[in-house]
Amino acid sequence: MEPIRRDALVKATIAEVGRTGRLDVTVGQIARAAGMSPALAHHYFGAKEALFLAAMRHVLTLYGNEVQAALAAAGADPRARLSAILTASFAPANFRREVAGAWLNFWVMAGTVPEGRRLLAVYQRRLRSNLLACLRPLAGDRAGRLADSVGAMIDGVYLREALRDGPADGPGAVAMIEAFLDAELGPRHAR
Repeated sequence: MEPIRRDALVKATIAEVGRTGRLDVTVGQIARAAGMSPALAHHYFGAKEALFLAAMRHVLTLYGNEVQAALAAAGADPRARLSAILTASFAPANFRREVAGAWLNFWVMAGTVPEGRRLLAVYQRRLRSNLLACLRPLAGDRAGRLADSVGAMIDGVYLREALRDGPADGPGAVAMIEAFLDAELGPRHAR
């Protein structure tokens, strides 16, 4: 039962933080959303901070799996692989209101919690590494700057999503960043 309950608490954390848009969600609120007692939530995770970190590890694991699958399907073409990363970044499983809200709060947490900062740094390094692998053959010595720009655009779109009303527009987000890349890479490497 422990893995099932832990998973329910992690998913309830993402949903509650996304619903409220704040980190001041209580363990009691999360536990009730998961259908269990606050004491059980504390038993499994200890402090609320550990529960939030477990939720972000879950989000990052799902995101990483989505990116890996997209890259495997994209083949060896660097431009197709770049598009695969963008599509995975804004896939419905990753780009939805509660996940965007969890990201917004995670960025805040990473500013003060060392384990959160470390987890964010791991995500940023992996994203940059994946983007660089695609961009080096396409942009040469401009690859680092472009990888940083695309990473910032991805994060910025998530930030905007967390703060806006209406349904998430993953295809629109991909199209916006693809247009930027088409302009930067030129017609030879346009998708």
